[in-house]
Amino acid sequence: MNETMVTVVGNAASEVEARTTAAGHPVARLRLATTVRRYDERRGGWTDAHTSFYTVWAFRALAENVAASVTVGEPLVVTGRLRVQQGERDGRRWTSADIEATAVGHDLARGTSVFHRVSRAQVTPDQVVGA
Repeated sequence: MNETMVTVVGNAASEVEARTTAAGHPVARLRLATTVRRYDERRGGWTDAHTSFYTVWAFRALAENVAASVTVGEPLVVTGRLRVQQGERDGRRWTSADIEATAVGHDLARGTSVFHRVSRAQVTPDQVVGA
């Protein structure tokens, strides 16, 4: 199985959109912006170059934690599977770069964060229907 795993550092460019699938599983979606910075010798300082945008998808427990933890503008580090899709809609071509996240965290090089462990209820064998 060949998958493209990436780690992208950027800023949350949208609010987290959280929902639940028909099967009852949490899903979260947000846009991540990452801007290239280059040193401009003529100006004697750093300048912004182009910005790339990614749609980040998180599922299940990660989705719940992203929805509870991330707001617009916060610096993030996202690791996951890269999916690039192209298509055509209404006569216009489009390209989408999505990341199916396996981990999302605040970029501690740019600030501090406080971690709160989430305890999830464990299902015991006697709670399983038909057991």
